[in-house]
Amino acid sequence: MAEKPIANGPLRKGNAGRGSEYTIDLNTFSQHLQALYTHWHQNKDELWGSANVLAIATPPPSEDLRYLKSSSLNIWLLGYEFPEMVMVFGVKNIHFLCSQRKASLLEVLKKSAKEAVGVDVVMHVKAKTDDGSTQMDAVLRAIHSQSKQGESAAPTVGYIAREVPEGKLLELWADKLKNSGFQLIDMTNGLTDLFAVKDKSEITCIKKASYLSAFVMKNFVVPKVEQVIDEEKKVTHSSLTDDTEKALLSPVKIGVKLKADNVEICYPPIFQSGGKFDLRLGASSNDEYLYYDSASVIICALGSRYSSYCSNVARTYFIDADGAQSRAYEVLLKAHEAAILALKPGNLFSAVYQAALSVVKRDAPELVPNLTKYAGTGIGLEFREPGMSLNARNERVLKSGMVFNVSLGFQNLQTNTSSPKSQNFSLALADTVIVTDDGSNVATSLSSKYLKDVSYSLKEDEEEEEEELPKLKVESNIKNTSFSKATLRSDNGEISKEELRKQHQAELAHQKNAETARRLAGVGSGTGDEHTNVRSASELISYKSVNEIPPPRGMMIQVDQKNDTILLPIYGSMVPFHVSTLKTVSSQQDTNRNCFIRIIFNVPGTPSNESNFLKNQGAIYLKEVSFRSKDPRHTSEVVQLIKTLRRNFITRESEKAERATLVSQEKLVLAVNKYKPIRLLNLWVRPVFGGRGRKLSGTLEAHVNGLRYSTSRPDERVDIMFVNIKHAFFQPAEKEMITLLHFHLHNHIMVGNKKTKDVQFYVEVMDMVQTIRGGKRSAYDPDEIEEEQRERERKNKINVDFQNFVNRVNDLWGQPRFRGLHLEFDQPLRELGFHGVPHKASTFLVPTSSCLVELIETPFLVITLSEVEIVNLERIGLGQKNFDMAIVFKDFKRNVMRIDSIPSASVDSIKEWLDTTDIKYYESRLNMNWPAVLKTITDDPQAFIDNGGWEFLNLEATDSDSEESSEDTDQGYDPSDAESDSYSEDDDDDDSESESLVESEDEEENSEEDSEEEEGKTWEELEREASKADKEKGEEPDSEDERRRKMKAFGKSRAGPSSAASKRPKF
Repeated sequence: MAEKPIANGPLRKGNAGRGSEYTIDLNTFSQHLQALYTHWHQNKDELWGSANVLAIATPPPSEDLRYLKSSSLNIWLLGYEFPEMVMVFGVKNIHFLCSQRKASLLEVLKKSAKEAVGVDVVMHVKAKTDDGSTQMDAVLRAIHSQSKQGESAAPTVGYIAREVPEGKLLELWADKLKNSGFQLIDMTNGLTDLFAVKDKSEITCIKKASYLSAFVMKNFVVPKVEQVIDEEKKVTHSSLTDDTEKALLSPVKIGVKLKADNVEICYPPIFQSGGKFDLRLGASSNDEYLYYDSASVIICALGSRYSSYCSNVARTYFIDADGAQSRAYEVLLKAHEAAILALKPGNLFSAVYQAALSVVKRDAPELVPNLTKYAGTGIGLEFREPGMSLNARNERVLKSGMVFNVSLGFQNLQTNTSSPKSQNFSLALADTVIVTDDGSNVATSLSSKYLKDVSYSLKEDEEEEEEELPKLKVESNIKNTSFSKATLRSDNGEISKEELRKQHQAELAHQKNAETARRLAGVGSGTGDEHTNVRSASELISYKSVNEIPPPRGMMIQVDQKNDTILLPIYGSMVPFHVSTLKTVSSQQDTNRNCFIRIIFNVPGTPSNESNFLKNQGAIYLKEVSFRSKDPRHTSEVVQLIKTLRRNFITRESEKAERATLVSQEKLVLAVNKYKPIRLLNLWVRPVFGGRGRKLSGTLEAHVNGLRYSTSRPDERVDIMFVNIKHAFFQPAEKEMITLLHFHLHNHIMVGNKKTKDVQFYVEVMDMVQTIRGGKRSAYDPDEIEEEQRERERKNKINVDFQNFVNRVNDLWGQPRFRGLHLEFDQPLRELGFHGVPHKASTFLVPTSSCLVELIETPFLVITLSEVEIVNLERIGLGQKNFDMAIVFKDFKRNVMRIDSIPSASVDSIKEWLDTTDIKYYESRLNMNWPAVLKTITDDPQAFIDNGGWEFLNLEATDSDSEESSEDTDQGYDPSDAESDSYSEDDDDDDSESESLVESEDEEENSEEDSEEEEGKTWEELEREASKADKEKGEEPDSEDERRRKMKAFGKSRAGPSSAASKRPKF
């Protein structure tokens, strides 16, 4: 939408004036130089003005925002922008007039230029104190000598006429060129056509820039505007521009893995609302507040650059849109789609605009005067490529590889509203589109533009609130009169904490359902399954030739550990078998003292890699072979060697497979010289290193870009890069035996031969094992008191050392280069902790400011709260000693995390913690089958959204519905006697027992035992009651055996959760 590019210097993609820090990609230079000369010679008369020589002068660095053809040619050809440099391309020579530093960097081009197009590169070095006049004369003389002998006309020199010379060097060059007698001709059209078709590397850069632009629009701009509207803030357009620009320039902060050094903005992001709209390319955001009343329109546009290649996206958002606005937008959307579909190789540029215009004429002819006069422009190294406009008069032909900013809009439209700021509105849509062989590809499709995704309604929420308010008042009055003692309000009318929490949870439920609906609407196919690249048996070769087989040492089994091979004597020859082909090897001895070695191989039909056998379906396989020996000692040695070889091979291959899945990381830059690393001594690490030797403590050091832990053994070393740290924790020893530093990482690393995302360094503050003496020690024993004092001092000293290390590393992370990583040591809050079973054993889980962690017992638990969708508290009910917590993540492909057996006494503190961290929680009486629930949601997201989202977990809503239905059906019902009352109470007890079932068998048995204990009556008491009831009914008492059988059956019916009420015996 706007043409406000960044400055042309210092150099984009680096400043080439600094010498050896920069290298030119010679392959790209050769390809592009060849493309330049080919295009120039083939289109010399048509596009290059019959120029014999091309002269390009790059101006000095400037703070002004602009796009220049000379700068674009520098980047396209050399990869960098060289300010204050003159390039002259001739048939036989290429002349560079520049400083000494630039010349030293350009020296590498000589060989490539000669091989690519057969020209010589000539350097004209200008000293700092020199004005370059002498060098310019030499260049002009070379141009004269290059012209053909006998030609009377002066050579024609192509130059960029639109660029005004800046600086003394370029002004002097322009004067000399003008007075040289050469015929000057503008070559802008030739450069435009040369840059129009992009190669694969250029397309890749544009796709990355487009992804960043669309990602920021979807995941930053839209949530930011929604937050402003929801909280009714007053925010200016210019402040939104500044925030969005910061997000674009820091892609890692918003979750886009692009290097910030390669990212720039095409123009300052644009926000327009309040009836003042400008769809011209020079538009900008004003300082007025964002206007979001009814029938208001908000236009957002932004563009980013990656490696100097541009992208653009623009969207229009509606607040309570009326019919005229919705209809106009639907027409604009159809026209925009028609323009994109018309971008096919072979079509004319004008056909794109005509396709959009025909849609408007057909569906809304009255809007034709308001339609913009073009459908977009070419985009690439320049935000707007001259001569590449998609208007009705451009007769250029579309080609595969061209890229366009397809931009359409309606301006100066009117609607009937009471607010003057909403009466005048405009609409705009823009996407970056790549022309392919088959049609076109929208590179910014990540940001949705459909009407349902850009429309917001505030009226419906207000009307629903107004309709619900009277009902809530009536219900509250009824409850206050009937159950005044059970209300949640205090005597003075203040709202209790529980009521405030419920209100906040209701707001969170609305926000969470809306957020989930938006996320499910944009769910893609995902990244697919991750497969481990493991070498198959067919890729494992023992020997490449017969000559490599070691000489036989008699007809005996040989083990070649170097090549992971065993050689077996078969029919007088030593036959090699790779150890991977072995399934088992064993030895046994018979009664005649004969020893046998039995070797079984992997064959088709055995549980191994079947793909190996499919490759050789016609082969003959050896299944088993046995050897006899009279020497039992030799037999056992051979079997042991083969088993050891096989075990080492499997371990080595599994470790290779683990390392193959690791993400490559940068190398650690050590702190040397005056920058001494920050050290913490005598630490132990978890997971531990492999090996059978004695475990050693090590040192943790903080270097320039990461941490290094090392012991005295050279192979025991762990490097943790700062960019790979997701969370860092410091937990001092309070009631624990260790003080620790824990790092939870983004990507796995190898610690020894273990692949892990969690690395922990710790120190034991006291001895884990104490000597137990025969006699009991007195509490006033001086030795005991002194020992306790030493332990306290040791613990305090260790905690202080760790705290000092943490403070110094936090200061290091506070430097500007690390601020984008948002790193800081987090400390668990013990007062919010609770016991639970996240894996197999009960542990103490502790919340932090951003996570829920358990860092003492292994396996460790680190749950990032920002990744949590909802929390469901399960088996919540009266009489329950504990409950479970199910944590559902925003990524529905992740398994639901269960924390079982949490004491019921912790439920209120957990609810308070979840509420303060803005996490929506639900309560249920049963454990949910979460794999089936998530599968249902992902299979039909729309049905999940239509049915109220997560509200199916709302226990209070279902209870209120059931209460209302029971009140309607049971009106006028009066219990007849006490027997029916007790009977109904028993039913309720049975229902609660049946609903509190858990999935594991152990918990079922525990619940049965608990329920039997809670009944409170022994077998003898029940037997006496049964006998008494029989006597009252006049029946003969049963025999002892019959009574025992009945009482046993009765006890099972009371304890069993599935027993029916009709089968209960009555007394």
